[in-house]
This record gives sequence, C-alpha cells and structure tokens, in this order.
Amino acid sequence: MSVDINHYPNLALADTPIELRSLPRERLPLLCNELREYLLRSVSRSSGHLASGLGTVELTVALHYVYNTPFDRLVWDVGHQAYPHKILTGRRDRMHTIRQKDGLHPFPWRGESEYDVLSVGHSSTSIGAALGMAVAAEEEALGRKVVAIIGDGALTAGMAFEALNHAGDVHKDMLVILNDNEMSISENVGAVNNNLARLMSGKLYTTIREGGKKVLSGMPPVKELAKRAEEHLKGMVVPGTLFEEFGFNYIGPIDGHDIDALIETLRNMRSLKGPQLLHVKTKKGKGYEPAEKDPIGYHGVPKFNPDECALPKSGGQPSFSAIFGQWLCDTAAQDERLIGITPAMREGSGLVKFSQQYPGRYFDVAIAEQHAVTFAAGLAIEGKKPVVAIYSSFLQRAYDQVIHDVALQNLPVLFAIDRAGLVGADGPTHQGAFDIGFLRTVPNMVIMTPSDERECRLMLSTGYHHNGPAAVRYPRGCGTGIEAGQDLETLPIGKGHVVREGSKLAILAFGTLLTQARIAAEALDATLVDMRFVKPLDEVLLRDLAARHEVLVTVEDNAIQGGAGSAVNEFLMRERLLRPVLNLGLPDRFVEQGTQEEIYALLGLDGDGIRIAIERYLA
Repeated sequence: MSVDINHYPNLALADTPIELRSLPRERLPLLCNELREYLLRSVSRSSGHLASGLGTVELTVALHYVYNTPFDRLVWDVGHQAYPHKILTGRRDRMHTIRQKDGLHPFPWRGESEYDVLSVGHSSTSIGAALGMAVAAEEEALGRKVVAIIGDGALTAGMAFEALNHAGDVHKDMLVILNDNEMSISENVGAVNNNLARLMSGKLYTTIREGGKKVLSGMPPVKELAKRAEEHLKGMVVPGTLFEEFGFNYIGPIDGHDIDALIETLRNMRSLKGPQLLHVKTKKGKGYEPAEKDPIGYHGVPKFNPDECALPKSGGQPSFSAIFGQWLCDTAAQDERLIGITPAMREGSGLVKFSQQYPGRYFDVAIAEQHAVTFAAGLAIEGKKPVVAIYSSFLQRAYDQVIHDVALQNLPVLFAIDRAGLVGADGPTHQGAFDIGFLRTVPNMVIMTPSDERECRLMLSTGYHHNGPAAVRYPRGCGTGIEAGQDLETLPIGKGHVVREGSKLAILAFGTLLTQARIAAEALDATLVDMRFVKPLDEVLLRDLAARHEVLVTVEDNAIQGGAGSAVNEFLMRERLLRPVLNLGLPDRFVEQGTQEEIYALLGLDGDGIRIAIERYLA
C-alpha cells in the first residue's frame, strides 16, 4: 500500500517536474521536508536504499526546478541517491513497489521513465555517459543541458577519472555535481563557502575571468603569472585544484541542504560554457536521526517501522557471507601471509570482523575492481596469499585483470565470489548470472560451486591452498542450515559426490540448487550428483554416469549459455558419450527483480519446476 499523499500538501502538487517548476520558490523548503518524510515512509514499507536518498532531497528538487527535464538530461550515478528523483517524476504512488516483482526498478531504468536517461546499478558511469550526451547535444544545437550527479564513493573508481580526463580535453558544455556525503574531501561547509560558490558561478566573476584571459593572451609571461595567481587564490579557499587540472571549472563546496543556495548556483552554472564541477556537501541519512548516526547501516534497509528508530535484527542461520568472513579470520590466524581485499564491500562481503582483527592485512581499495585484482596479483608475486572478496556482477568489471594479471601468470589468488546466482530485489544489474561462463574459459582457473555451508568452507580452504587462481561462488543469503564447522580441511580438486542412486536418469547439480534438485530426484527416482567443480570437471564420474543412465540433466544458477551444463556437453561430445542432455539454468535474458524464491519459481528452478521440466523433456 502506498503512503497517503494527502498528508503531504506541497508534495501532492509536484507529481512531475513540470508541476514542481510551477510552484513558488518559497514553498520549496516545505516540499523538501515532505519529500524526505514521504521517502522514509515509502522505503520502510518496501525495503530499499534509504540513507543516500535522504541526503539528496534538496539537490534533487533544485535540479528539477532549475533544469528543463526531461529535455535537459540528469544522469544519476549508481542510483542509490535517485529515490527522490523517482518520487518527483511521476512514480510517487508506486514507490511502495520498488525492488519487488513487477514493481519499480531499484535504480534509474530507461524503460521505466523518460526522466531516467541512463539505466544504472554499477557505479562511476555517469560522467562518461553524460559526456557522450553533451557531445550529441552540441551537434543538435537545441540548447540541451547535461548534468551528471556522482557520489556515494563512485568518484573512487578509475572509470570516473577517465571520463573527467576526457571531458576536460574535449571541453564540451556539461555539469558534474559531486555529491560529497561525508567522504572527507573537504572541510565543513559554511556561509563563506556558499557565498563563494554564488560569486564564482555568477556572471561578474566569469566575465572578469574570461575577459582577463583575452586581455592577457598576447603576453605569455603575465598570462602564466595570472593563471598561477588564480590557482593559488582558489586553492586557499576551495579544494578544487584536482578538478581544475582535469580542465574543469570548479565551484564549491556548497551546502547541499540549502535549497536557495543550490537554486541560485545552479541557475548561474546553467549558462556557463565548458566542463563545470559543482561540489555539494550533503549528509547521508539527513533528517532521520538513526540514519544520520549510522549511514552505513541505513544504506540499504529491510522493511521496518521508522517510528521505532531501529532496524529489525536478522536472526536464524548465518549467511554465506558470514561463513566466508569467519573462514577468513580462522585462516588468517593460521597463516600470516593471508591478505583480504574488497572493492568497497566490507559489510556486504562479511569482512567487518576480519578488518577489525587484522587491520594491517585488510585492504578496501574503494570502488576499483580492476585495481583489486591486479593489486592481488602483485601481492601473490611477492609470496602473499591474497583473497579477493567480490560480488559476481562486480567481478565482470575486472575480467581483463583476471585473465592477464592473474591467470596468465598462474598466480595463487582466491576469488570469493559473493552474490552468485540470483540476488533478488536488486534486479538485472546485480544478478550473478555470468561468472561461470566467463571464468571457465580462462586457462589455469579452478571453479567451485558449494551446495551448502560446510562445502563452502571446505572449498574456500581448497582454493586458498591451490597453487594457482581459484574461485568459489556462493549465493546471497543463507543456505540449508548445515553447520559450516571450524576445521580448515580441503577437498580433492575435481571430484564430485553422488548424493543418491537412482535408475535411468541422473541429475548433475552445480551449487546450492542441489537442494531443489533433490526434490525432483526423489520424485523421479533419479541419481543425484553434487558436481562441486565446474573446472576441472570430474571426468571419471561423468563417464560412469553416462554409461549407467539414459538421460543426464544439469542444474545451475548461472546462464545456460557457456555455463556448467555447457562444460558437461562439451566433454560428452569430445568423448563420444552420446546421451540426451537437458541443461537447466538461467535463460538468455537479463533476469528481472523479485525475491529469490519468486524468481527461481518463475524460471522453473525450484523443486517442482525442475521436476516438470524433466518430465516434459522425457515426454
């Protein structure tokens, strides 16, 4: 059920940016307060990203108030900060469906709204895309403006700096807004900085600045002196030297919660030529005290009661991420060579305890997946034992480094691949659908798919002690409830395990779908095999299964094309073991959002779905 808009009289008048721009400016502070409250009430009912959006309320209102959206382009980075944007662009009454099956997408999505000009989910793409739009806008010559809003740590990625470098070089008209929410880039904002931003973005300053350059253009020594004087003066009061070196005109920092200052500054900057950067200071979680005190904890939230000022505590069995985190600590206690690496996902990947117990051996490299992998390669060359904890969909961004910097040199780097398979509510941008396919083609790589918590721990130890690159992929959330144990034993590489013997049919399960495959196997009296390894395959076991069964079925939570089932097919063809094979897995499309249970059922990868698919194939 959506939040009753009747409790928010000003917000009720601004269902679209066109309506927003018709409001008198003096009503905007009240509208911002209502928008923040509406966001809090909506997300508490739906789950989703909260703290980032609470911090961008005034900025979002100011942008849509000043710019003629959707003709003017607003390009949001990552999307965590774009919930207020969704509320103001005709989707207010559907906010309670966000991240749910058939509901609003969790991030900006082109197919959902004309105001979402770039579908996002992974970070640091906004500046590059905005630059492409700015180049096209100049060719159109229709006066279209382009703004990229980047924040939440996304500026820590190399891709963002590549785009800044290019934008400064081609010198197109565009604005980059750095939403600095407690990133420690600059000192605290005050009235002096706000006034300075107004001054530096105003016509008088820019006229004097550009006029001075023309006057001095024929006097190289004086021109250089003036340029340096300007840089030094600005460097005394604003931390803009870096962006000026990229070729941007830097303005700020400005208070991102001062709606009047934002509107004035944005109006001034809208007419400026060339690449501009506005540094805005915001507070993540603004307006909701628990989120202000714990912005990390309230970054992404489950459904909760905002009036109780506390998130519900998760109970029950430990997640695979927690099992990995405990294994990491246990192994580090036994081996001082272990180094833990994460690209800005300490909490999500279960590394909090390790970072506290072994701070000197823990490295958060920020949102820099490529660097994380090559950094691990350097450590391995020098005799360390690096473990890269990374989400499946984020590892995609470091594929070249996996091949060139790790596998080609056969270095002992362990990839702990979290969120493999379907992640659920975060949707198409985060589904871990491709890691088996893109890793199994890489020489020297060992790939393991644990079916439960204990196997996960055993495989982590197996990969860690393997003298070469290895990957263990495990899903989001909890497993079967099996105790993971505390030992650090290893498994023989490339050996599967027969779970039950059946008659004419054999089901080969890769990963945690073994639980669902068991339901089908028992209903069909099929042999059930926990394959454990995608690479190398247990070829001895495969020959035996092909000899004793009429039909083979592979089950995996990865894209069928190029996945584990494809590896089985290739082996059988190569060995001339001609048997009918049914491959079950993720389809050849980007999988939609919903709970994990809903989507597995939708795709026919729950117990009944697997059984029905096999029965149809046999018929």
